[in-house]
Amino acid sequence: MRTIVKPLYVVKQYERGIVECFGQYKRFVEPGLHFQIPIVEITRIRDIREHTMDIEPQPVITKDNVEIKVDGLIWVRPGLETKDIQKTFYNIDNWKVAVMELARTNLRQEFGELTLDESLIARDRISQNLQRVLDEMTDEWGLRVCKVEIRLIDPPNDIKTAMHKQKTAEQERRAMKLLATGKFEAAEQEKLAAIQLAEGQREAAIKVAEGRAKAIELVNEAAEKFFKGSAKELKLIEMTENSLKNNSKIIVTDKGISPTLLIGQLPMKEEHEHVNT
Repeated sequence: MRTIVKPLYVVKQYERGIVECFGQYKRFVEPGLHFQIPIVEITRIRDIREHTMDIEPQPVITKDNVEIKVDGLIWVRPGLETKDIQKTFYNIDNWKVAVMELARTNLRQEFGELTLDESLIARDRISQNLQRVLDEMTDEWGLRVCKVEIRLIDPPNDIKTAMHKQKTAEQERRAMKLLATGKFEAAEQEKLAAIQLAEGQREAAIKVAEGRAKAIELVNEAAEKFFKGSAKELKLIEMTENSLKNNSKIIVTDKGISPTLLIGQLPMKEEHEHVNT
């Protein structure tokens, strides 16, 4: 804030102000060239840009009674309307100090409703809650809390050590799980390969058997076709073959070998007629 007593002055683009006459509010001042009556009037100027405020590390106690340190940043600016600028002058003496104390109080309250584990993963949620609460509470001061950012959540050293061990154990467990999963998948692949190999061998055996059956069927069909109507000739050939195996004598005629004329098997009547002759 700056106070102007000179009769002629300039308000910059990022500034807003009020003019007081004998201590009473008289008018609102926007950017540009202005004139006031010396001694009678006085102008108070406010910077309406966002102000960055650093929340120094604060000890807070979580819901499960763990003390941690937390810090953050707040972005605050005065409102742009006439009534907002008036509030920044008349409703609060030092708005920056007031906002900082309000932020510390609500920061402890936010973390007090969460356990340590919840606090470590709720950074964004805590920031949003703080921004909303602070913006509502500072409205009476003509301020706008634009953003709150939690930067550090620092547990005690013994908690850090325990968390590190837990994280290491969790990583080892995940690695073992991945290894076991890999072995299981490899075994499943080998099983599928063995099944596919067996299926292939079975199908090949079936095809071979089918081929053999087809060949036998074709042979039978050919034999039936070739020897059909020649059963008598086939029988004569079989008789001749059997006779030769037994060293029997046969008679050769002008029509070829006649197995029915085997010596020793001639009819007795024909043999007697031959003797008489």
